[in-house]
Amino acid sequence: MMLTGQHLIDGAWVGSETQLDAPDSPLPSVHQISEDQIDLAAQAARAAFRAYSATSPSLRADFLDTIAEEIDALGDRIIEAAMAESGLPQARLVGERGRTTGQLRLFAALIRSDGYPDIRHDPALPDRQPLPRPDLRLTRIPLGPVAVFGASNFPLAFSTAGGDTASALAAGCPVIVKGHPAHPATAELVARAIAKAVTRCGLPQATFQMINGAAPAAGAGLVQHPEITAVGFTGSLGAGRALFDLCAARAQPIPFYGELGSINPVFCLPKALETRGAEIGAAWVGSLTMGAGQFCTNPGVLIGVKSAGMDALEAAVIEAMAEAAPQKMLTDRICETYSGAVEELKGKIPVLAKGRDAVAQRNGQPMVFKTDAPTWLGTPDLHHEVFGAAGILVVCETVEEMDAIAEGLEGQLTATLQLDMPKDGARAQALLPVLTERAGRILCNGFPTGVELGSAMMHGGPYPASTDSRSTSVGTLAIDRWLRPVSYQNVPEELLPDHLQADPTGA
Repeated sequence: MMLTGQHLIDGAWVGSETQLDAPDSPLPSVHQISEDQIDLAAQAARAAFRAYSATSPSLRADFLDTIAEEIDALGDRIIEAAMAESGLPQARLVGERGRTTGQLRLFAALIRSDGYPDIRHDPALPDRQPLPRPDLRLTRIPLGPVAVFGASNFPLAFSTAGGDTASALAAGCPVIVKGHPAHPATAELVARAIAKAVTRCGLPQATFQMINGAAPAAGAGLVQHPEITAVGFTGSLGAGRALFDLCAARAQPIPFYGELGSINPVFCLPKALETRGAEIGAAWVGSLTMGAGQFCTNPGVLIGVKSAGMDALEAAVIEAMAEAAPQKMLTDRICETYSGAVEELKGKIPVLAKGRDAVAQRNGQPMVFKTDAPTWLGTPDLHHEVFGAAGILVVCETVEEMDAIAEGLEGQLTATLQLDMPKDGARAQALLPVLTERAGRILCNGFPTGVELGSAMMHGGPYPASTDSRSTSVGTLAIDRWLRPVSYQNVPEELLPDHLQADPTGA
């Protein structure tokens, strides 16, 4: 399989006049999508939509399973490409490949299940007084062509065949992926696997397409195209907000489901600090520095009340950070941005502990800062995500200061309580309603890095963690983003969609 850096448009690999360098990639260059090519891809997706959306859930499930098979068939080549481009280690990427194929199969199982789709039926009541009730049947239908923007930090599980793509294809929506410039070879290998699955399953060629190019031009052109009906995005707040605003400003606005990151606060309650402060501190550093801190669920701030237990936690943080090695970051630009953010923090609050010096290119030095509650509350710049292995320890004088920090939080993907029951029960009950208002996932006695695949997972939260707190980008609930409800009133049964003709309730 020869890689080209080209775009996949309506089943064909096509190039562009302009090409861009692809540093740290097996590809020498990547083609820059043109406005005309975006139009061709969007028009092809629209043409494919009616046929693909009419396919049975069983066929779409077979398609998702076939994509998983084709990705597995890539073997070591996909791991080697992703390692070269991202700097991530082999074991991490092998696990991520399993997550990618696992979520494809998860959505296949969902749409094969008896509960899919969600059908609702209110039978006619012709004798009801004062007015009769009509026969009402409700189902959900696919929105239309979906644009997906992959993440830099997960070249497999949150990118070309990631959760956004898997859930949109499961719903019956054709997908156009904007390939991430940080891993173009990895993206193309996965796109070729999906294209094989399209052919094997006899689906319209434009069921899946992929375009490449610099983000501002390619991204803006894609989300503004009138044939695109929804967008899935994982990335930075700045880029996500810019695309969100473009979607909202369209003549026909469309939903933009952006997962934009978070500081994921960890609140350490008094009894937990007393009994295991050192253990919590060491575990926090382990989570903070995992994968060079390049996770949207990285626990960027830890809050506790001044005490002997907090002193033990702080000592453990210093000791663990002394052993923390710098790690290769995803791209030169991400490393430069991280280094700049760390320097800005140094100008505002003191450094508590450093990891080992970063001597190799593209390596980020782990760092923990320390401040007090008044400084934290009075310095909004501290509340922003730092994408990398940097964290802030906030030491409060009283539990009331801890409450004030919780009340002042922006929207978060996660919030964590370190607690020992029953002694911390009353304090946890006081904090939990506040944190529930501000986060999409609440954890107790753990750390948020690692997002389980399943039906009960929520990976989203109030803005700025995500652009729609009602939706998730992980788990089976993600399919709801690409569907809209339609109600059929007094429609003759022979004209109804097949799955609505037989009433599952027996009414």
